Amino acid sequence: MNFLAHLALSGNRAEIMVGNLMGDFVKGRLDGRFPAGIQFGLELHRRIDRFAEDSEHFIRSRHRIDGRFGLFRGALVDLFYDHFLARNWRLYHKEPLLQFIDTSHRTVCRFSQVLPERLEQRLPELFGSWLPSYREVDGIDVVLKRMSARFKRQNPMAEGAGELQRNYLTLAEDFLLFYPELQTHVENLLGSFQDNE
Repeated sequence: MNFLAHLALSGNRAEIMVGNLMGDFVKGRLDGRFPAGIQFGLELHRRIDRFAEDSEHFIRSRHRIDGRFGLFRGALVDLFYDHFLARNWRLYHKEPLLQFIDTSHRTVCRFSQVLPERLEQRLPELFGSWLPSYREVDGIDVVLKRMSARFKRQNPMAEGAGELQRNYLTLAEDFLLFYPELQTHVENLLGSFQDNE
């Protein structure tokens, strides 16, 4: 999953949200390097990603993407699912999307001392333009072009929005089946963390 889903699936717990957001920027064993809530958020991020990779709905979505995108198909589906989450936000969350993005930004900034430098540098772009633009296909297109430019080698990511448009209805159906299952999975994981506090 991508940034919006990881933020949304944090149970309104600040430290868990920060760890969940940091997940793509912290590699390897955790070994107690972070406070318990942040460490749980990092572990939660990894478990969310594993759940997605194993989900029949996510796999079906990945196969809908043209084969020329190769290993980038999963990353595209991650971002496309964030688009569908943003489009259907009110089905899953009470707080309005833009308010949630603003609140999340303020929450994450309170933990700047533990954020990986690469993530901290991206916060203004992430919260200022990327996340608010996820509702629109044009916004996804801009994000994909920026992501593509960050790679040192040639890649097809900049053309990914065409796959979203080409498969829009079927990808939306996949997401609408997938996300409630993911929410249930995450609620169980969050419950186990609270039981151990």
